[in-house]
Amino acid sequence: MSGGSTRETTALRVVVVGDLFIPAGYYVDALAELGGPRVGPVRSVHWQGTKVEQHAAQQTMEWHGPEAVPVPGEIVDAVGEAEVLAVHFAPVSREVLRAAPRLRAVCVARAGLENVDVAAATARGVAVVPVLGRNATAVAELAIGLMLAETRDITRADASVKGGGWRKDFAGPGREIGGSTVGLIGLGQVGRAFAERMRGFGARLLAYDPYVSDDVPARHGVVRADELDTVFRESDVVQLFARLTPETERFVGARHFALMKPTAYFVNTARSRLVDTEALYKALVNRHIAGAGLDVHDQEPLAADSPWRSLENVTITTHYAGDTTTTTLRSARLVAEAVTELAATGRCAAAVNARALGWV
Repeated sequence: MSGGSTRETTALRVVVVGDLFIPAGYYVDALAELGGPRVGPVRSVHWQGTKVEQHAAQQTMEWHGPEAVPVPGEIVDAVGEAEVLAVHFAPVSREVLRAAPRLRAVCVARAGLENVDVAAATARGVAVVPVLGRNATAVAELAIGLMLAETRDITRADASVKGGGWRKDFAGPGREIGGSTVGLIGLGQVGRAFAERMRGFGARLLAYDPYVSDDVPARHGVVRADELDTVFRESDVVQLFARLTPETERFVGARHFALMKPTAYFVNTARSRLVDTEALYKALVNRHIAGAGLDVHDQEPLAADSPWRSLENVTITTHYAGDTTTTTLRSARLVAEAVTELAATGRCAAAVNARALGWV
């Protein structure tokens, strides 16, 4: 197989795997619109299971990889002649890869690749292509929502009214975002979308991201912090937008929460494993920080007796930051764009193993 060859005469055979988050039809429609004669036939298959089961499998793969969940027989049976496999959460394990001897690329409708055995794919010369920025605006908007819910006690006031009360006094400082310092940890796609949406709030934005050039913060109206500690020490709200890597796993811990002002808030819409959650829990219980907004959790769903459920100074959502209709349609379209690029050029610039395949 030649990774750099083009395909002028033969169309790419594609298998798309729908799940209960992104239906197969979304990919099929996008490929029909964008692919043209270079793409097809397109075959669709549905990854079996309920939405709860699929989400649980995704959580397992996030911790342990695609080999940790049952092999999806329906995908193994369907993938035989595919040259491109498009998936969202469905596992692409070694067995799935072995079942597709003609496979050239796995396109994943998300940035995370926990559900794909990237090493096995690379060893076989198969490109693994994520889509970046698909849900950046959705996550950024929920991050703002959690920040406002915590700083203005919105959910607590709502709960009071629905419980028959009319509460107006809360333990938090009732902070306005205007004039405050909002710290960003990570200035990638989500961090930049967040910064753009914060322009009208009149807040000072302070960001730590050692991987971006100096022009990126400046272009988005953000002050660059040279140290992570600076963000925790100076911010009234800390927003976590970092990517989960071996270097960033549990990299936010007790020392950082101790640096925060007692009137400050912490918001995480990224990954729970970025944070020492026990240290965060203690900081909240002991009121070392004012509150937190959390969309991601070590255990999802939270157990019925989870101590997190009893904390008053936390706003909790159900890991749905990126779950919008707009994101779903955009995800399928970005996959279709990647497949179209492969069909036209023989390569995908966004492949995480592009260098190993000799594409760069």
